[in-house]
Amino acid sequence: MTALSLPAARALHLAAQGLLTAPRRKARPADVLATIRRMALLQIDTISVVARSPYLVLWSRLGDYQQQWLDDALAEGQLFEYWAHEACFLPIEDYGLLRHRMVDPEQLGWKSATQWRREHPGVVERVLQHIQQQGAMRSADFEQPEGHQAGWWNWKPEKRALEVLFASGELMVARRQGFQRVYDLRERVLPDWQDAQHLQPVQDCKRQLVLQAVKALGVAHPGWVADYYRMGRLEAELQPATLASQGLLLQATLTESGDTVYIHPDHAELLDAALAGTLQARGTRILSPFDPVVWDRKRANALFQFDYRLECYTPAPKRQYGYFVLPILRNGALIGRMDAKAHRQQGRMEVKALHLEAGVRASQGLARDLVRTMLEFARWHATPEVQLSGALPDRLAPLLHAELASQA
Repeated sequence: MTALSLPAARALHLAAQGLLTAPRRKARPADVLATIRRMALLQIDTISVVARSPYLVLWSRLGDYQQQWLDDALAEGQLFEYWAHEACFLPIEDYGLLRHRMVDPEQLGWKSATQWRREHPGVVERVLQHIQQQGAMRSADFEQPEGHQAGWWNWKPEKRALEVLFASGELMVARRQGFQRVYDLRERVLPDWQDAQHLQPVQDCKRQLVLQAVKALGVAHPGWVADYYRMGRLEAELQPATLASQGLLLQATLTESGDTVYIHPDHAELLDAALAGTLQARGTRILSPFDPVVWDRKRANALFQFDYRLECYTPAPKRQYGYFVLPILRNGALIGRMDAKAHRQQGRMEVKALHLEAGVRASQGLARDLVRTMLEFARWHATPEVQLSGALPDRLAPLLHAELASQA
């Protein structure tokens, strides 16, 4: 069996994810869809201390681009939203692969809220009829009940009904307005879809999702695959080893651990380059906490020896690194993390803290790369002033300040 070193596996993973090198040309609108296709999906999150995660994940791969391009791709029907890894943007051609979850939404667990639907059929029917008669609606277009306090788990009935109808596929997200979902009937958003004609067998869909997950990962340990689309426990016939025995996947062994990993045949040339040592990661990028490279804590630890946990849901006194800490990727390694906040009205990007991983040496070259990337990050946010306001590594701090003064 092919022996693959850990550095080669990292390079193959980053190449598959579109992060092997920094962007080499000016981004175009079509690059948004191409990038999402490459990753297979783009997770959605609403936290906006810096750019919301889906926009940031694209910036890490595309560099300077217009966030409106993602909104346009959804509104033009190139993408759709549904529960995949979590709530995600997905290429519209993959709608059929997720349709079985809509037909049987109870498999989504709490996300389907089927029990709530059984208990409140009148609310669900009223919301559905309102959209049928009035057209696409946001949750905000329904009045808040008097005395009702909004919150993540204290949704008004109409919001719950919209989520129920979204989970079952009766409603789709037609577009977003100020990042709020605008819901419409599936038959108006996707008029050509007919279950009787287009619905595929469930196992065929799951097999394709497994193959797409392996392709998006570049190199995949069996334990990493199901999480990509949140598929739960995979049946024997869907295990990567089974698919490899059918010639649908390639196999390799990690030299450091002896673990078997799997590679999609479409990446055969990348695998050859990785084995030859010619697949080299270059450049410095700032990642979202919801980037596929880091969202699986065990995988990030295994591939990069990077123990990462998002702390925004942790009480402030218990946080180790900060509220919304952004991993830093440099030359194929995750070398640190940055806690930042965009002060949009002031045009200022505040770096509240920056931490280097153990063994990363402070140097002039590191400071130069970090500051150059911080400035690129800040300008894309329309907050061109970078402020180093918080904790910095002792030996790196003066180098960062000097570089910022020379590059700004």
